[in-house]
This record gives sequence, structure tokens and C-alpha cells, in this order.
Amino acid sequence: MAKRVDKAERSIYKPSEVCAIAEVQPYVLRSWEAEFPEIGVAHGDGSSRLYRREDLDRVLRIKQLVFVDGLTLGAARRQLQKEAPASENAEATALDELLGDEVRSRLSGIKKGLHAILELLAGQKA
Repeated sequence: MAKRVDKAERSIYKPSEVCAIAEVQPYVLRSWEAEFPEIGVAHGDGSSRLYRREDLDRVLRIKQLVFVDGLTLGAARRQLQKEAPASENAEATALDELLGDEVRSRLSGIKKGLHAILELLAGQKA
């Protein structure tokens, strides 16, 4: 396996680094990518996937669920879905706190402008 990579070193990882940190073989990581498509960021140019720190944390959680807790990949997916809403709600609340009323009204204006452009373009096609 590749050299030992410290999890805290960077925010972006290559597949070989994820395998080294998680101590799994590349074929295991590829099978998890197929089962959990939200893991990693694929590039359209054909280069290999890259992994963010959140992806690495998810890979480590999947490893725990599968190898330690003995769950199947399907059961691990269901467990992760149960765990996800709490963290997603916390992120949405934090975002709401960051956005003020002024930002919301500006975004609403932008959205209306984009809809108007879309209607103009749709009218030109007809």
C-alpha cells in the first residue's frame, strides 16, 4: 500500500491516499463509489476521482459500518441516510443564520431576473 497519509494534512485526497488512510484495497473503494455515488468528485476529463475531507470521513464511516458493525452495503447506506438529516439540517440552519434579509431579497431579485431571461429565450424559440 502507498505511504501512510495523515488525515489532517490536506482537504483534497487522491484515491490511493484514501485507500492508505482507510486501509482498504482500491477495488473496495471503487465498489463503495458504485454503491455511494456521492463519494468523491469525478472529473469530466477522464482523470481519477478526488476526495474531499467529508468524503474521507464518509469512507471511514462506511468501513466501520461494514467491517466493524458487520452491515451490508445496503444497510450501511440506510444507516448513513438516517445519520445525514441531522447534519444537513444543522448546515441549513447555519446558512440561514449567515444570510440576512438583505441577501435573501437580492437573491430573490436575481432569481426573478433569471426567470425573465428564461421566458424571453423561450419566446424566441417559438
